Amino acid sequence: MTQFAFPPHPQPSVAIAGSTDRFPVRRIFCVGRNYAAHAREMGKDPDREPPFFFAKPADAVVDSGARVPYPPQTHDLHHEIELVLAIGTGGADIAPDAVAGHLWGATVGNDLTRRDLQNAAKQLGQPWDMAKGFDNSAIIAPLVPISRVSSLAQGRIWLAVNGALRQEADLSDLIWPVGQLVAILSGLIRLERGDLVMTGTPAGVGPVVPGDLITGGIDGLAAISTLIAPPRSAAD
Repeated sequence: MTQFAFPPHPQPSVAIAGSTDRFPVRRIFCVGRNYAAHAREMGKDPDREPPFFFAKPADAVVDSGARVPYPPQTHDLHHEIELVLAIGTGGADIAPDAVAGHLWGATVGNDLTRRDLQNAAKQLGQPWDMAKGFDNSAIIAPLVPISRVSSLAQGRIWLAVNGALRQEADLSDLIWPVGQLVAILSGLIRLERGDLVMTGTPAGVGPVVPGDLITGGIDGLAAISTLIAPPRSAAD
């Protein structure tokens, strides 16, 4: 039996809708600029760029309904509502028409982003890791098993802050739809069960501050809610 120098950290996981079981998270992959309007608001041409990916640590996951402390080292924290896929069967070089058979479920998530850190990193040609992969940066609603998901090709996706609508689009607006996106990712790395794939955010991303209530969802799939709390003190 393997002996560790200290007890391992708890297994990161997300809730499952209608169950007391939880889905163990192995890795979190994200795709950038997968809605044309959002690509344009970020100053990019969506017709010329293939999808690109980045990652968040598995223990960045936070359940819907949680209070998320405003993170340190930023003055420009942004919300990004996204369709999230959960991989149930691993594979590499998966064909687009075979992707559905590899999915365990789907839900909605919020890819929190320290936008000022991201912009500074871009200007310096540096990685975005600390802009995207910080503590509590992946808020994930309860997963819906794929057998109960009616469609991943269409459905309203939206986000509001304190009741004011900020983001709204349809899953049919995805530049790289689910099958193509997962197929491309599986050609870069072997996907394994427990992996989450965040599929990109629509236009309308913007700042949040302590006290803001973020709500959102994908019609017919899941809803999400998060309160942005004051920053943690050094003693916390």
